[in-house]
Amino acid sequence: MKVLLVNKFLYNKGGDAICTLNTGELLLSNGHKVIYWGMDHPSNPDYPHKEFFVSHVDLNKPGSIGRRINITTNILYSFEARDKIERLVRLEKPDIVHLNNIVHQISPSILQVFRKYRIPVVMTLHDYKMVCASYLMINHGNICEACKNGKYHKCFLKKCVKNSRVKSFVNMVEMYLHHRILHIYDSIDVFISPSLFLKKKLEDMGFNRKIIHLPNFVEDNGATLPHKTRANTVLYFGRLSSEKGIKTLIKAVRGMDIELRILGVGPFENTLKRYVKTERICNVFFIGYKTGNELTTEIRNALVVVVPSEWYENNPRTVLEAFSLGTPVIGARIGGIPELIKNGQNGLTFEVANSVDLREKLQYVLGNPDRIVDMGKNARRFVEEKFNPEKHYNDLIKIYEMAIAKKNR
Repeated sequence: MKVLLVNKFLYNKGGDAICTLNTGELLLSNGHKVIYWGMDHPSNPDYPHKEFFVSHVDLNKPGSIGRRINITTNILYSFEARDKIERLVRLEKPDIVHLNNIVHQISPSILQVFRKYRIPVVMTLHDYKMVCASYLMINHGNICEACKNGKYHKCFLKKCVKNSRVKSFVNMVEMYLHHRILHIYDSIDVFISPSLFLKKKLEDMGFNRKIIHLPNFVEDNGATLPHKTRANTVLYFGRLSSEKGIKTLIKAVRGMDIELRILGVGPFENTLKRYVKTERICNVFFIGYKTGNELTTEIRNALVVVVPSEWYENNPRTVLEAFSLGTPVIGARIGGIPELIKNGQNGLTFEVANSVDLREKLQYVLGNPDRIVDMGKNARRFVEEKFNPEKHYNDLIKIYEMAIAKKNR
């Protein structure tokens, strides 16, 4: 089978990109041909057909009025993306298209090409963009469901996008154009949701499409269960943004006999560093971005990994990656996190944004090292049984076949 795999980022940047690349490797290892397509970027590997990629654009980079107008136009409908992918489709003639994150830098304009050539399309959902104009379902730090049943104007009224009336207006127009006027997402045959929570939340918010639950998977790295060389080390790794709840975690560890190591970069990084410095918190360390063996070593050496998110997490890879290395996770009871963390079995859960509750859970793991070993074993067994590549591949192929059959009908 020839699969056209699409994501706006095609290097290790965020969960959507990592999932896309892992899916491609999985398909290749099972004998399929994979064609990658997305946005041109200096960090991309040397992909075939990169001449057909959308031009690189940094949405956060300041520019002239003309540049900003051009970016806004492409967010709503990118003629460049549509034309370039049509040239690629005519050249390669894929059997199926698997979309991931295409908003803004690419836009869903490409869907009209797949409809034109009657190519089956599936799309993995990584956030709430199908029902929320700002995609996070957060307004000024609080959970927000105001866009329910297509009330996208609420985004503009509440300034949901970076507290900007202009950016919120653009996102509002984007949603009305794509969902109410063009009905452009009707071209997608099957939507894939990595978490049951995301699937149900989209349905509750009024998204009436066929959604199949298919969790992320994690590779078995063949490593033995770790010997914890840092018995009082707690680890956070991932994007440093406000909705990730990192400030709550910092408050929880303050004054404890714990070393909190924070791995990652993001827009909230400087704010967190200033807070730690101002409050004279001495047991928090910012390590920066790590990947590969360096990241694996950090996870294996940590007593626990903490996922303190304060938004509707989908199916966080951080939990699965920690579990695969035998490290239990303490996670907030929100979104898809409780689907992965079975309280007391492979980790612990705590009340969202409650630093006192989180602190109590950290004190428990410090005082019960034997239980942590058992939780780590259970965590490893959990991903081996339910989130292995073989199971994911078989289920994914069934979804592809379902989409192909639907298009043939």
